[in-house]
Amino acid sequence: MSDRNEKPSELRTKSTGLTVRVTRADDQGQPETMQDRAYQALRHALIVGKLPPGKGISLRAMAEDLGVGVMPMRAAIARLSAENALAVHDNRRVSIPEMTMDRFDQLMQARLLIEPTCAIRALSAIDDAALAGIRDYDDQMNASYQNGDAELYMAANYAFHFEIYRAGQSEVLTRLLESVWMQFGPFMRKVYGMVGTVRLTDKHEMAIHAIERRDVTRLKLAIEADILDGMDLLGKSIFTEAGESRPAAGKSGRRSGNPQA
Repeated sequence: MSDRNEKPSELRTKSTGLTVRVTRADDQGQPETMQDRAYQALRHALIVGKLPPGKGISLRAMAEDLGVGVMPMRAAIARLSAENALAVHDNRRVSIPEMTMDRFDQLMQARLLIEPTCAIRALSAIDDAALAGIRDYDDQMNASYQNGDAELYMAANYAFHFEIYRAGQSEVLTRLLESVWMQFGPFMRKVYGMVGTVRLTDKHEMAIHAIERRDVTRLKLAIEADILDGMDLLGKSIFTEAGESRPAAGKSGRRSGNPQA
């Protein structure tokens, strides 16, 4: 639930207090409406995997949980349905859209095209204070896994990535990316359940080291490898359950580490 006194572009995870910025679609200095608040709260819930796929979503329960009214929530759902983040059925039931293999491939390609570009644009703007914040999000992500806090794990992973990307003032690209993250976020809880079952190189640490060294090539490779690791696990978790087969998205060096996306 978001705190009433927070900035419009910031949301706080209900159980942990971690503040996560989510870009407003109409952030032009205008006062935030209840519909804006509902929309941002719902976007955040999608991005951090709070809304599970495969189940109907109660509009009233969702409004109550996120601390907004039913009417603003209904308007927010309509907006997110237009962004392919939610599906509204004939009986007015709301659900997470089905993840097909074609849709999954498009989302992965979008991430591989946009995220390395955002990271490269941001590299020269990340100072010591910003890097410390990025490290803090990665530390929170690792600690949340140890504590079994899935929501914080998801929120910290999102915050790690977007703290890097927003440093480059890439408003158009980060807005597009948030739309992509909304669409696969609900499925990422499955990947969280797979943490510890594989051994992967920690790509977040690789990205941090690349930022420290101002190494454009290594930062691009770290972001790409991180996406491939996480999305490969996600694809396996979705399509193995559905009885479909999917080739691995990529290979990486192996050592102890958490899979991120």
